[in-house]
Amino acid sequence: MRPIRILAKVLTLALLLAIPAAQLGAQSTDEPTQVRLGPETNLPLPRFVSLKTAETNVRRGPSLTHRIDWVFVRRGLPMQVIAEFGHWRRVIDQQGEGGWVHYSLLSGERTVLVMQDLLALHSRPDPDAPDVALLEAGVIAYLGSCSIDWCQLNAGGYRGWAEKTGFWGVDPGEIRE
Repeated sequence: MRPIRILAKVLTLALLLAIPAAQLGAQSTDEPTQVRLGPETNLPLPRFVSLKTAETNVRRGPSLTHRIDWVFVRRGLPMQVIAEFGHWRRVIDQQGEGGWVHYSLLSGERTVLVMQDLLALHSRPDPDAPDVALLEAGVIAYLGSCSIDWCQLNAGGYRGWAEKTGFWGVDPGEIRE
């Protein structure tokens, strides 16, 4: 059986001002880290979420009076929350770029962004298992369960297992049931 190729929608990002990841508080994964909890939600920081809307303003600071630096125009795009202030969440994308977003524009539904072109979805978490589909770079997939090296993804009506190294939106050691 020949695997189905799932095409990526155009990933569009209106860039108004680039903010280096270091200014956004991105952390190195080289050192062991303690679980840090957000002061507003008591949820772990950093954590992954997704965008609820097809157009999301990303602001320079945590209020409507702050200037809009970015506009993300892709519903379901995964983001990483790195800070909280009131009803605002500081988020970064797969390139470490971002800013402040109102919490109502974010969803706890987990998605991932395929980074590897023609990422194979396998029928089981085994590189020798038959391919179910091939995902182009830029595809957004829904995240299912994860082991140390593999996650179950759902995209375009196809469900299968992919190696974590091929997408962004899950921590390397994250396990999900």
